[in-house]
Amino acid sequence: MIVCIAEKPSVARDIARILGANSSHDGYMEGNGYQVTWTFGHLCTLKEPGDYTPAWRPWALTQLPMVPQRFGIKLIDDQGIKKQFATIERLMQAADSIVNCGDAGQEGELIQRWVMQKAQATCPVKRLWISSMTDEAIREGFANLKDQSDYQPLYLAGLSRAIGDWLLGMNATRLYTLRYGQDRQVLSIGRVQTPTLALIVNRQKEIENFKPEPYWVLATVYRDTTFTATTGKFTSKEEGEKAFETIEGKPFTVTKVEKKEGKEQPPQLYDLTSLQVDCNRKFAFSAEMTLNLIQSLYEKKYTTYPRVDTQYLSDDIYAKCPQTLNGLYQTKFGGVAPYAELIKPIGGKALKKSKRVFDTSKVTDHHAIIPTGVIPQNLSDAERKVFDLVARRFIGVFLPDCRFSTTTVLGEVSSSPREPSQPSQPSKPSIEFKVTGKEILDPGWRIVREKTEVKTDTDDEEKKQDDEERTLPTFVKGESGDHKPTLTEKWTTPPPYYNEASLLRAMETAGKFVEDETLRAAMKENGIGRPSSRASIIETLFKRHYIKRERKRLVATPTGIELIDLIREELLKSCELTGIWEKKLRDIEHQKYDAQQFINELKQQVADIVHDVMSDPSNRRITVTPDDAPKKKKGKKQ
Repeated sequence: MIVCIAEKPSVARDIARILGANSSHDGYMEGNGYQVTWTFGHLCTLKEPGDYTPAWRPWALTQLPMVPQRFGIKLIDDQGIKKQFATIERLMQAADSIVNCGDAGQEGELIQRWVMQKAQATCPVKRLWISSMTDEAIREGFANLKDQSDYQPLYLAGLSRAIGDWLLGMNATRLYTLRYGQDRQVLSIGRVQTPTLALIVNRQKEIENFKPEPYWVLATVYRDTTFTATTGKFTSKEEGEKAFETIEGKPFTVTKVEKKEGKEQPPQLYDLTSLQVDCNRKFAFSAEMTLNLIQSLYEKKYTTYPRVDTQYLSDDIYAKCPQTLNGLYQTKFGGVAPYAELIKPIGGKALKKSKRVFDTSKVTDHHAIIPTGVIPQNLSDAERKVFDLVARRFIGVFLPDCRFSTTTVLGEVSSSPREPSQPSQPSKPSIEFKVTGKEILDPGWRIVREKTEVKTDTDDEEKKQDDEERTLPTFVKGESGDHKPTLTEKWTTPPPYYNEASLLRAMETAGKFVEDETLRAAMKENGIGRPSSRASIIETLFKRHYIKRERKRLVATPTGIELIDLIREELLKSCELTGIWEKKLRDIEHQKYDAQQFINELKQQVADIVHDVMSDPSNRRITVTPDDAPKKKKGKKQ
């Protein structure tokens, strides 16, 4: 009998249907030589400190650092989990072979490996590795099952991550709670959560300590068009007024009109982070909500595997794209086919194949998020919004580049032209003005764009685009006329508070502000956390009462600020150091770094942190309000 184990019941039912295992039993399906069972996500977890030795059960500084000789796993203490595991264990111990049908990623690999270890399965194991849940993908996956050993590096990376988080989280949380916390207040420290909190706190301090400074901008309106002085800002009012006086009442003359044509490529396909960013900007969805929605669309077979960090497709997907587009062409919501007109321009001809889209070398386990071509039915409003973004982004990469014309007009106002009777007198300097406009000549891929539905207080990206795309009147070099100059006082502004979109971007690039797509992609390997974990990290900060939402802003609470102020060890709160750890974990996955070395380094780092904190002669304490403070649970992982 071949036992297949999926990560959840709904996925198991789909697999059982394809395999012909149609007979239902308590905890599994059977038929055609297969038994298909399931987990409910994590059934097992790393043991708690008290499971290794009774001395580690109470929280005590004298027992730190806690470093088990060998890490072990245990079943999560839940009656439903124990019942399902008993079924899995019985099936696996009688199996001729097992097919691991877990989620095709690092966490999915870890979940199922732990279950097989706990069940003491000894038979051969194959791996189902698919990027979508369509019937075709499942059949193809079973026709090309992989050896479990092919995914050993993936498992080692997941295991190293779990052990690393245990070592730092268990030890640092107890250390800081006992050393600096008030009674019964847990100070939760984590390898990823603490640097993320530090990002928010540091930005908040930057805003609070910001001292606005005035500056003055000289502009003038000529033919209902606002031109701005190219001299830049004036730092004193007197300087600005002096410039204003020199041009008041003098004619404005156009000195240069320059037109340049350009092209704009379609944006790249979605990875999870860029999808979460857009959903937060456009619909105010949290990162966690977006992850749940795209996961639901994946399980309903409408989109591909979501927990990805690449924006590329492997070359073999190209041949399948016409079929996917055909599915989108036939898609209707409320009787309307929203994608039919968008797809018509590329129908019936060879699809564009760009290296920005198809590049096998940029794809490891899974490709970018795209539609499967299965026509969606009965979507919730929120699911439809997420699907729509993915669909439009996919259609867009096959459409032509957007062609536009950029017009730059320069003008000047001479303060006082030379008199004909005084040719030797030098002329006073003129003041130059500039305006730029952008005219769309052929929208190309931009026909798929839709306007933002929710405006944010810190993100006015669309307004900026609209301003850039204004079409100017026709100006001719040498024309001249009256104008109305203005001198406007403005104030420098602090950086914006993080919202979930900008925080996700900061986590992706280890705290560095990077807008350029290519540069950002190059930094992804050094980001904080994995794309699939960032949403839960942000939610953890909310649950710990370290941050809160104010409209769309993420604001650190007094507790969160105090905690970061309290931590002197850069290792615990440095985005760059955490980014380096993430790079090492990724290298373990790709067999470029040794898992044991990663664990040994973390053990030493934890020992150093314990030593430094224990040597602190100060009497620092954190003052946590009762509402803010998580309650201490003896022996529980925090």
